Amino acid sequence: MQDKQKASGFDEDMSPQEKRTAMSLASIYSVRMLGLFMILPVFTLYGSELEGHTKFLIGLAIGIYGLTQAILQIPFGMLSDRIGRKPIILIGLVIFIIGSVIAAMSGSIYGVILGRALQGAGAISSTVMALAADLTRDEHRTKIMGSIGLSIGIAFSVALVAGPVVNRWVGVEGIFWLTAALGVVGMAIAQWFVPTPQGHKVHRDTEVVPDAFGDVIRDTQLLRLDLGIFMMQFVLTANFVVLPFVLHHITGIARGDSWEVYLPVMLIAFIIMVPLIIIAEKRRKMKPMFLGAITVLGISEIFYLFSAHSLAGMIAVLLVFFTAFNLLEASLPSLVAKMAPSTRKGTAMGVYSTSQFLGIFAGGAAGGAVYGQWGFEGVFVLGTVGVALWLLFASSMQSPRYLSSYVLHLEADAIQAEDNTAAALARIPGVAEVVVVAEEGVAYLKVDRKSLDESRLQEFIPAN
Repeated sequence: MQDKQKASGFDEDMSPQEKRTAMSLASIYSVRMLGLFMILPVFTLYGSELEGHTKFLIGLAIGIYGLTQAILQIPFGMLSDRIGRKPIILIGLVIFIIGSVIAAMSGSIYGVILGRALQGAGAISSTVMALAADLTRDEHRTKIMGSIGLSIGIAFSVALVAGPVVNRWVGVEGIFWLTAALGVVGMAIAQWFVPTPQGHKVHRDTEVVPDAFGDVIRDTQLLRLDLGIFMMQFVLTANFVVLPFVLHHITGIARGDSWEVYLPVMLIAFIIMVPLIIIAEKRRKMKPMFLGAITVLGISEIFYLFSAHSLAGMIAVLLVFFTAFNLLEASLPSLVAKMAPSTRKGTAMGVYSTSQFLGIFAGGAAGGAVYGQWGFEGVFVLGTVGVALWLLFASSMQSPRYLSSYVLHLEADAIQAEDNTAAALARIPGVAEVVVVAEEGVAYLKVDRKSLDESRLQEFIPAN
């Protein structure tokens, strides 16, 4: 039994390579997203000085990277199966750098739109996740994916604070040049710090599998979550089309000082969010907490309409908005993981991620169009309507099963006796779903970790 525990990795900490993988891939992800996010709190004011600008084109420039990211991230991930993960990551970062340079050098809104589109075209998200799966053992994969996800949230918060500060020092052109430099840093990390895998294979729990698309797209529970991330990013991006204008021209905050608003707001919102997530998970209250957060998000959109002329009011509404936003941002991927069948989890997350980027694009474009037609008030009304529609669809969502994905490598005898192995695994306490994929030599499980008897699982693991 001890040999099996050692061979399987049960009760072991992450290896040095796995820790290095987590840190390096999270760093690549975060430096790229930091560059994309830093213009959010300042671009509307800068865009109004560009040749050929309109409010619609300003919104389009903010969100256009989401369209190219949504179109290309899954194809890039599939291409990485053929030519390798690192080459795709490096190619994507080169495209990202070129887009950043074009945006930095352009004096027209059209040049910035082209640059932002190219930034998104360096779509390496799915490839980074696939590389993380190649370099880690199954039992530690969730931790590594979590660290990458956490890096995105941290990058967003840092970007809201750093954007106005960098803008004060070097302007928005400087932000784009800094973004290009961050892309170079990402390439250096990918080349010299990310371990090189010996090979790669399909990981159905983390990668998109083409033959699973139909089932995922027909799953109405997953579609509700896809709509949720679309609408959340739609509202966020539309808000940032007008928030720089509101804070500067109406509330009276100097261009370089908005970080003084965002810093305490993001810190306090994060502090409030953490215990709410713990309560939702530990006490199994995810659906009511989820619906409550959507409701609060919609109410904050309404309150924006009445708080625009008051600095204290705007700070209070921003705090409420970002507390709800952070809670939803943490809850949605967890709900996808709980509701997706174990062999289709990677595909479900791919569709979810595509919906996220489409929401960014649609929010920027629609926010800019509405801003030009009806002013900043119209954008907040748009957000209110969008969240109300989301709440309507989310309210009929099934309560999630509190199950975790579990990938079990099987010994040869267990693989050969595929049906018997599946039946035996299904009888283990805490195992809710079993799919044995003989050609991969693994069993994909959905388990309740509170009642799971892991010692019984070890009987199916190769001894060496």
